[in-house]
Parts: sequence; C-alpha cells; structure tokens
Amino acid sequence: MNKELVRNIIVENQQLIQTIKLVERPFEFEERGNYVFVGVRQAGKSYMLFQRAQQLLQKGYDIDQIVYISFDDERINEIQSNELDIILQAQRLLSDKQPVLFLDEIQNIDGWEHFARRLANEKYTVYITGSNAKMLSRDIQTILGGRYWDIMVYPFSFKEYLKAAGVTLEKNWQYGKNQGKIARIFDGYFYFGGFPELLEIKAKRQWLTNIYNKIFFSDIIVRNGVRNEEALRISVKRLASCVMQPTSFNRIANLIKSTGITVNPSTVSNFVQYLRDACLMFSIENYADKFVEKQTTKKHYFVDNGILNLFLTNPDTALLENLTAIFLYQKFGNALYYYNKNIEVDFFVPDNSLGVQVSYNMDDESTKKREIKALTVLNEYIPLNEAVIITKDTEETISVEGLEIKIIPIWKYILE
Repeated sequence: MNKELVRNIIVENQQLIQTIKLVERPFEFEERGNYVFVGVRQAGKSYMLFQRAQQLLQKGYDIDQIVYISFDDERINEIQSNELDIILQAQRLLSDKQPVLFLDEIQNIDGWEHFARRLANEKYTVYITGSNAKMLSRDIQTILGGRYWDIMVYPFSFKEYLKAAGVTLEKNWQYGKNQGKIARIFDGYFYFGGFPELLEIKAKRQWLTNIYNKIFFSDIIVRNGVRNEEALRISVKRLASCVMQPTSFNRIANLIKSTGITVNPSTVSNFVQYLRDACLMFSIENYADKFVEKQTTKKHYFVDNGILNLFLTNPDTALLENLTAIFLYQKFGNALYYYNKNIEVDFFVPDNSLGVQVSYNMDDESTKKREIKALTVLNEYIPLNEAVIITKDTEETISVEGLEIKIIPIWKYILE
C-alpha cells in the first residue's frame, strides 16, 4: 500500500470534514472514549464520525490531527490488516501531534480488531464504524478487551427527522398549531423511513432500492458466500410479507418451496442471521414460549420502514406495526417480546409491565373490542403498569376492567 496515496486521502477527507453540513444527532461522547458504531448502511454512522470530528475542531484540535479513512474507498479496498499501520505512518507526514482516528466501514478488513486494540493500548482516541452486527460479537469484544463503547446506530427517529426538516418541537407541541404540519411530515417518514440522506432525495423509492441492493450484494451475498441468491431474495420477500406474524423457519422454507426452489429450514435460519448481521432486520421472541420455540419461531421486523415498503403492495398496517417495533426495540432492545399464549399481544416488555397493541383503524367496533380484550386478558395473567394501543390517527384514553388503556396515534407516541 502506497503511503503517499494514504496521505492524500487523509488530506482530502480533512477538507471534506470542515465543509460538510450536519444535522447533529443527540449523542454525548465521552471525552476520551473509544467507540464502535454499528448499524445498517446509510443509517448515519459516518455522520456520527463527522459530527465528532467537528466537535473536536471546535475544542481546538488541529485539522492535521483528524484522520478519517473510509474503507469503502476503492483506492484502498485491497488493504490488509497487517498494512493498517500505514495510516499512522501517513499521518506523521502531516503532523507530529497525536492523531484522532476515524475508521469508517472497517468491517471490510479481516482482522481489523487487532489493529483497533493496539491503537487503544497505545492511547490513541479511536472512532470506528461498521455495517455488520458481528462487530458486537463476544469474540471481537474479547479481542478489544473492553476498550471500546459499543453503540448501535439507527436511521433517524421521527424527532430527528423533524429537526432535519426544519421543525423544532416547542413546549406543549401536542396542543399547538404545528400538529397538522407534524402529521403531514410524518407521512413521508412513515412510507419512506428515516435514512438521513433520503430527506434531500426526490426519487426516494429508487434511492431505497439502490441502497437495499448494495446491502443485499455487498453485506449479505459476498460477505457470507451465499450461493443460492434467488432463495435468499425470496426469503426477504416472504419475511416482509409476514412481518406482523410469528414465523418459523419451517414456514419460510415451505413458502419458498411453493415457488419451485428447494431450501431447508436450517438454510433459512442462516439467511435470517445474515440479515440480522447486516443490521437490516431484528427479531423478537414470544415471552410465553419454551426455550426451543423461542429460537425457531419469532417475529421479524425491518430496521427501516422505507426498506420494508419496497416489498409491500398494501403497506399501511404492516408499516404501522414495523415502525412501532423499531421504536420499542431501540428503547428496550432484547427486553422486548411479543406474547402469544391463549391471547396474542403484539409487544410486551415484562421488565416494565408494558403491553402494546397495534391497530391501524379503531373505527370498527369489533376491532376495538378485540384489541382491548388482548390487553385486559394479558393483564389478568401478568398485571400491567401501562397498556397502549397504537393507531394511525385515533386518540382517546379508556378504562376497562380496572385497566387504563391509552389509544394514541403512532406519530405522537414515538415523539412522546
């Protein structure tokens, strides 16, 4: 690897960092902390690095101390882990001050974690991003030796989306004149998701298709050496169509076989893991299941509504539940479940005694009774501290059998 080339890349990126305009995300960096940011491609991980670099420049750091390298850069995509020290060598041509290193999409380099550990041992400040959840695995964390903070980065929340669209939530916004404007902006977020770059794009569906194809080929097919590409492609479509339902690997395998392609459940299990590793999907378990069933039958959700919407023809109901899942999963992580034993509740957080149902429209009386009954029956089994029904537009608070149930539009719920 040519040291002069790396030096030129560092200088180019120093110029970029000083000019790029950001919508700052609400994240407080530890002053001397080292970080590994992981998330789906285009979720805003690079912008987190740019945000921190600009903060350090404002604190008085010299621009020559800022070393940003993207390993998606085709000029260095052949670099090996034993060559990574050339980055430090190239920076020394620019400054004798201790650099701060920003290493973007480093998962492309096999063995990167050994270099990262050495940097931390030598007291460098390091910020790393990657698009593969394996970077958070126990094996890699053992090598890093507890020297890095692990942070999952998701596409914009609705609050961040509003901020990027120039809307600031004022005190008591729920009752102000901006309610209508917020609800209108929400439609774009609901159907096209929260990828930060998407706000400036007019051809949103085409952009989403392009980023999905990049994830599909680079982060799933190539990285995992998938041979049966068509089976994987159909698996994603079937998972999208089943997004609201508990789904076993056997069921997905049978759905794929109905198209004429033979695939076994263990292969489907691998496919789902690849999708999770690429941070494209996440899964939640049935709280009431036994251990074996917990592992084989889950509800699977997409990390962004825009990606999910690529596969749906009548999307509203599925998008509503998927967006609720995204919000709750970001908040509760693996403490989020669904409940299915004698009664089905869409989401359940046992640690908080929270039960959540999702219903697009509550105008139909039988639908309303069904959603309410699910929460009241669960409350008999496991007393709830909070019961919520998420809707698209309906809002009211009711009390049934001693249980207060809050019925609230999704856009208000995820802002509150």
